Amino acid sequence: METIESNIPLKIYQGQFGTFTITNLDRQGVVIYRSALMMAAICFGMVTIAVLSQSSQIGSDSSANILNLVTWLYITFSVALGIALATIHIYMAVLHRTLQVFWAVGSLSALIFSLYYHQPIDSIVYQHPSTILGIGFTFAALTGIFFKEAFCFNRFETKILVVLVPLLLLGHLINILPQNIEAILLAIWAGAFLVFAVRKAIQPIPPDIGDKSVFEYLETQT
Repeated sequence: METIESNIPLKIYQGQFGTFTITNLDRQGVVIYRSALMMAAICFGMVTIAVLSQSSQIGSDSSANILNLVTWLYITFSVALGIALATIHIYMAVLHRTLQVFWAVGSLSALIFSLYYHQPIDSIVYQHPSTILGIGFTFAALTGIFFKEAFCFNRFETKILVVLVPLLLLGHLINILPQNIEAILLAIWAGAFLVFAVRKAIQPIPPDIGDKSVFEYLETQT
């Protein structure tokens, strides 16, 4: 991942509405965004491994430990996703705020359902598919990130995720996907998410900041 140095000379860029520079604070925001994405991807991958291995652990002493691990991993994933949504650069302020609202609704729904059912989040979603109507907002926000990245950077893995995530959630909601297909799709989701996070980590920083002159122009229009 590109590091932040205090003495980086400020290069002048030509934007659509004028010139701009990229400051160390701008770079720091991108690093935080990418670090949050990486944390979210790692936690989601670990949750996926735990979920897919639970069938062989049911009834054993380690089953309760796995369920508890899933809960904390999901909490970390959700917090990391919230940080990513706070630091992502999106030209359309309305879209940015919408994704943040989606994350908040999904997080609040997960908390409410956890308190109501007294189960880990993966068990709640598996046994009560209708809860996706609330918790699914978190993953709608995540899909928004994938869509933005696919549109801006033409990344193959994000194009897959933009289709796969809603397909898996809606398929589980209306109960049209066999369990083994759901498991395969979940594994692909986790793998593609991790690939995306790793590729973001080694991407040059300026493209993630975008054209700051556009942000400044849009601010003057509000």
